[in-house]
Amino acid sequence: MNNKPDWVDEGWIVLKHARFIAEGCEQTGTVEEAIVKAASGKEYPLAEIDVWLPPIRPGKIIGLALNYADHAEELGLDKPPEPVLFIKPNSSIIGHKASIVYPEGATYMHYENELAVVIGRQARLVQAADAYDVVSGYTIANDVTVRDFVNNYYRPPVRAKGHDTFGPMGPYIVDKADIPDVENLNLRTYVNDELKQQGNTKDLIYTIPELIRFISAFMTLEPGDVILTGTPKGISHVYPGDVTRLEIDRLGALENTIVDGRKTKEIKEELTGGRNP
Repeated sequence: MNNKPDWVDEGWIVLKHARFIAEGCEQTGTVEEAIVKAASGKEYPLAEIDVWLPPIRPGKIIGLALNYADHAEELGLDKPPEPVLFIKPNSSIIGHKASIVYPEGATYMHYENELAVVIGRQARLVQAADAYDVVSGYTIANDVTVRDFVNNYYRPPVRAKGHDTFGPMGPYIVDKADIPDVENLNLRTYVNDELKQQGNTKDLIYTIPELIRFISAFMTLEPGDVILTGTPKGISHVYPGDVTRLEIDRLGALENTIVDGRKTKEIKEELTGGRNP
C-alpha cells in the first residue's frame, strides 16, 4: 500500500525545507518521501504533522501584477511597460492546509497560483546575469484576491490582497540547486479537484532575473524576502467550502480550504446567488 500523499514528488532527490507543528511544538525539518525529518533527528510520518506552517517568515513580500500576457488579456488590460509591484503584508501568510477566510463585503474572490522566489542574501543593484546568485530557493504561493477591491479606487490593491489568510505559502521551500529549470515549470490549479488554471513559467513577461534587477535597483533585498512572480490565465471565483489545490512542478502542492467569514445569512445568500456552500 502506498501511503505517500500525491504532493510528494517521485524520482527527485531534493531538499524540501518545512516548518511545522508536531507533538505540540514548532519545528523545522525536511520532507523525505513519506516522512518529515525534524532538525532534532526525529522522524514524523506526514499524517502526524499537526500543522503545516508557512515554510519561511518573510522579511517582506513583493507581489507582481500582470506578469503573464494571457492573464492581462483575460482582465482586459495591456501588457505593462515595466513590472507592476505591490507589497503584500506578512500578516496575510498562512501554511499548507490552513483555512482561507472569505471576508465580509466580497462578491468575487479568486486564487492566484504563483511561483515564489526566496531571496538568500542581501542584494542591491543586482545585474540580471547575477540574479540567481541571490536566490535561495522556491515555493508555491497563492496570492488570494478579492476582485471587488481592485476594480475601483483601491489602488494599490492592499485591501484586495492584504486580508489575513490571503497569502497561503508552502508546503515547503525547495533549494535553488534542485530546480535548474525554474523558467520552464508547469503551474496547475484545482478547485474541488477540477482543473481550473494552467500555465508555465516560460511565459513570464518579466523573468526572475529581470525582476530582481528591477527591484534591487531601488530597494534592498534581504535574506528571507519573497518575490511573487505573477499568475497565468484561469482565475475563477471560489466560495466558502471550496478546496483549492495549487501545484507547481518539483514544488509539490499547496492545499487550502475556503471558510466563511461573513456574518449574516442574508449577506451570504446575496453574494453567492443563493448558493449554499
